Amino acid sequence: MKLSDEQIQLRDWVHDFAADVIRPVAEEWDEKEEFPYPVVQQAAEIGLYGWEFMANGMMGDPTGLTMPLAIEELFWGDAGIGMAIMGTGLAAAGIAASGTPEQLMEWVPQCYGDEKDLKLGAFAASEPDAGSDVAGYRTRAVYDEATDEWILNGTKAWITNGGIADIHVVVGVVDPELRAKGHASFIVPPGTKGLSQGQKYKKHGIRASHTAEVVLEDVRVPGSCLLGGKEKLDERLARVREGKSGNAQAAMQTFEATRPAVGAQALGVARAAYEYSLQYAKERHAFGKAIIENQAIAFMLADMATEIEATRALIWKAAWLGKNGTFENAEGSMAKMKAGRVATWVTERAIQILGGYGYTREYPVERWHRDAKIHDIFEGTEQIQQLVISRVISGIRIE
Repeated sequence: MKLSDEQIQLRDWVHDFAADVIRPVAEEWDEKEEFPYPVVQQAAEIGLYGWEFMANGMMGDPTGLTMPLAIEELFWGDAGIGMAIMGTGLAAAGIAASGTPEQLMEWVPQCYGDEKDLKLGAFAASEPDAGSDVAGYRTRAVYDEATDEWILNGTKAWITNGGIADIHVVVGVVDPELRAKGHASFIVPPGTKGLSQGQKYKKHGIRASHTAEVVLEDVRVPGSCLLGGKEKLDERLARVREGKSGNAQAAMQTFEATRPAVGAQALGVARAAYEYSLQYAKERHAFGKAIIENQAIAFMLADMATEIEATRALIWKAAWLGKNGTFENAEGSMAKMKAGRVATWVTERAIQILGGYGYTREYPVERWHRDAKIHDIFEGTEQIQQLVISRVISGIRIE
């Protein structure tokens, strides 16, 4: 697939930001394990962090490649900071997946704010005892007809921007008997009483990204904050109770739409490690010659390059299919699964090429290896992707 001039310009623009702004401070923010507000502020000032950029990337590009291109470059710069910049996009995707056009226009801009008043969004789905098992969610959403409000109670876990976000999009259980089909998504506006941050997780990788629990205690939100509206929800629940097919579960709608983008995140990390180890192998000498002149090193790099190119092709195909109809054979899951595996493998090979130096924190490959592993886990583990793919290709509900 040939990129347009506009797409090439976009890729180069984001790459320059990643090289000039993100990379010089990546190690610092990884060590701090704090949200990199100054870097996100700089991204907002040039239009890289903002609802208009997300809208153009998600809806204004008929090829579906804008976001994967931008994300690969951001995560080539640093995965933790890249996640800090892109994390709000998951909230925006949650609103787009379930909300009305009016809700989209009202709430997505509030997730981002502007360069003078930066805002954050969070998508709260996973729970302490229910990550991959979306049918196991326990956060309840009960409708108070007298006040036209929804009351939310529960705890969400592993939430990007959780607790520090201005807008939280929360998946709640409205009918426990319907399990995954009995869920709905809600906007929790800024300053709503009863929402608080629980524990902040100290993570293995992507440490510049804020990840925490979100605790909901009698959180009341207006009826208008139910994404999609109550009439649509009641109709869907009625169909499910009658045994008819209902729409996909709220969290899964969001995750399925973002899986090619998550694949692009992993791809950026893999490419960073490959490029660094390739250059290192050309410059590092042992036994009187550059180590790349040894087949053991050269063949590793050849395999790394091949896996990266194959992964990008699969991500681009999945992104195009997601934009132009539907996935045919769970390509979104294929892309996410393949990219996570490749990123973990490539970064491990990069450490091997650097030897003892690669295992130290003086060189970035150990950080990239730590950052890579999360892509085998979040937004559907590697095994969940295998389950999705196997069900699609077989037509059988494999358990």
